[in-house]
Amino acid sequence: MGYCFGVDIGGTTVKLGLFDTQGELLEKWEIPTRTENNGEAIIPDIAETIKAKISEKSIDIKDVTGVGMGAPGPINKDGVVHRAANLGWGIINIAKQLSDLLNVPVEAGNDANVAALGEMWKGGGKGYKDMVLITLGTGVGGGIITDGKILTGSMGAGGEIGHIHVEDDEDDTCGCGNKGCLEQYASATGIVRLAKRKLASTGEDSMLRNGEVSAKSIFDAVKAGDRLADEIAEEFGVYLGKGLAAIACVTNPEIFVIGGGVSKAGEILFKYIEEPYKKYVFHSNRDVKFALATLGNDAGIYGAVKLVIR
Repeated sequence: MGYCFGVDIGGTTVKLGLFDTQGELLEKWEIPTRTENNGEAIIPDIAETIKAKISEKSIDIKDVTGVGMGAPGPINKDGVVHRAANLGWGIINIAKQLSDLLNVPVEAGNDANVAALGEMWKGGGKGYKDMVLITLGTGVGGGIITDGKILTGSMGAGGEIGHIHVEDDEDDTCGCGNKGCLEQYASATGIVRLAKRKLASTGEDSMLRNGEVSAKSIFDAVKAGDRLADEIAEEFGVYLGKGLAAIACVTNPEIFVIGGGVSKAGEILFKYIEEPYKKYVFHSNRDVKFALATLGNDAGIYGAVKLVIR
């Protein structure tokens, strides 16, 4: 039997999965991400834990097809990272570095793009070849899949959905340095910003005045029939619907798959996204499907493995 490994490098932990070459997840585990000294230990640590797993399972190295790896930051087709600030990396070829340590083929890609590939292969986008994944978490991430392949771009920055400009009249600066990015309105923190602005601008009664304001509490209030929360969700939906309409005009996907912490609100999200999306989108893209991501934190290791299973 042939084997392959999927690796998902995060700022706190590295998630790893041992798969067979049919794409069956056999085992998964995590190790800490050691970011000190510009992240110099991250790739050697991954090599060591994979070697240990190969030894533990008595796998012949000749039976290892390869290792797929997802990591934050722009990563080009050759596996070169162009600065992953939260890991301390500058410009390094992580695919070659790991391949040299293990003596097996290694493919690497941006973590959000790789997660999109995983969702297309085994998750919410299964059965589709033209898909966009939107992750609504602390920021807004994304991955674009065209004809079953990741749209990487020249520098590996394809799919940076969160930094589409959607608002001219914005005083606050996005983490990227620009103003009016989609991430400022549709991420978990962005929805909270919208809520706090709305609560400050009106004296209207709302459940949201009685405790912590979070993406979860906002959508819980929406489900409970809170009128102010409904207005906040509508504003969020207009921004996200506009952003997705712009993406659709470029990529013409069959399906949008929505993941990240905000997606835990469930299918109620689609009620707020679909109407503005259809209002702003080019007519040929109106019949796109919307679905929730299903792989959760495993999307990265599944997508990483798909890089090496053809």
